[in-house]
Amino acid sequence: MAECISYLDGKWVPNSEMKIDVFDRGLLQGDTVFDVARSYNGKVFKLERHVDRLARSIKYMRMSPNLTADEIGVIMEEGVRKNEAVRKVEGDFNIWAFVTRGHGAWAWAAGPGTVGVRFYPVDFKRWHPYFTAGAHGVITKTRSYSPSSVEPKVKHYSRGNFAMAEIEANDVVPGGWPILLDQEGNLAEGTVNSIWMVTNGVLRTPGDSNILQSVSRSVVFDLARQLNIPVSEEALQPYDLYTADEAFVSFTGPGILPMTNADKRVIGNGKPGRVTQQLLAAWSELVGLDIVGQMEHHAKK
Repeated sequence: MAECISYLDGKWVPNSEMKIDVFDRGLLQGDTVFDVARSYNGKVFKLERHVDRLARSIKYMRMSPNLTADEIGVIMEEGVRKNEAVRKVEGDFNIWAFVTRGHGAWAWAAGPGTVGVRFYPVDFKRWHPYFTAGAHGVITKTRSYSPSSVEPKVKHYSRGNFAMAEIEANDVVPGGWPILLDQEGNLAEGTVNSIWMVTNGVLRTPGDSNILQSVSRSVVFDLARQLNIPVSEEALQPYDLYTADEAFVSFTGPGILPMTNADKRVIGNGKPGRVTQQLLAAWSELVGLDIVGQMEHHAKK
C-alpha cells in the first residue's frame, strides 16, 4: 500500500513521520480536539459541517492554534488532491484533523498548539461484512461522560471511558460494538457512532444533550426528511433497542451500518431492515456512488 502524505505544523510529510513532541499536552493529558471527515469520489463530504464543529470544539476548549478551523478545512481539501495517486488505488480517505493545546505546565499558559491533518484510506475490509451480517451491539458498564465533567458535544481526546467500553464489549461478544449509557441509564452513543432504531415505522435516536453532535447523524436527519420518514429524538432505554423492529449505527467511515443484535438478543428478524436500506440507498445517491459496492470492491483486494 502506498503511503499517504499528511500535514503537520506547516509541513507535508509521510504518515510515518507524523510525530508529536512527548511534552505536548495533547499527548500528556489528551488536551486535543479533533474531527474526522471522509472523501467520496475524491471530494471531502460535508466539509463545512466538519469545519464548523471543529471551530466549536476549539472555541469551547479555549484553544488558540496558529490556524483557524476554516484554514484547516482548506488543508483537508488540499491533502485529498495531494494524495490522488493513492486514492485511485485505495478508493477514498478518512481525513483526521487535530489541534492540541501545545506545551505548558498549566492549560492557561500553554500554546501555541500543534495542528495536524492525517490522511489514510477508508478501511473497507473492516466495514464490508456488517452490511449483510449486521453489527452486534453490547451495552457496557462504563458510561458516557456527564456534561458537568467532560462535554460530550466536544470531539476530544479524553476518551478513557471509550477505551474501557470497547474492551468490555469485546469481552461479551468478540468484536462487539459498545453502546454507552448516560448517567441516568438512557442510551447515549457508541465509541465511534450514533445509535438509531426503528419502531413501528418511526426512526428513533437519543437526543444530543449527552452525545457528540455527529455530522453523520445530521446527514441521517437530512435523508429521513427527504424520504418522509418520521424521526423522534427521545430518552431511550435498552428495552427500546431490544424490542425495536430494526437498528443501525451511523459514523464517518461507512455512513450507515446495520445492527442486527444487541446483548445477544436478535433485533427484529435479525437482518438489515427496510428503513436502514432506504437510508443507505439515499446516502449512496447523495454522494454519487454505490457505498456498498465500493466497500465490496476494495474489500476483495
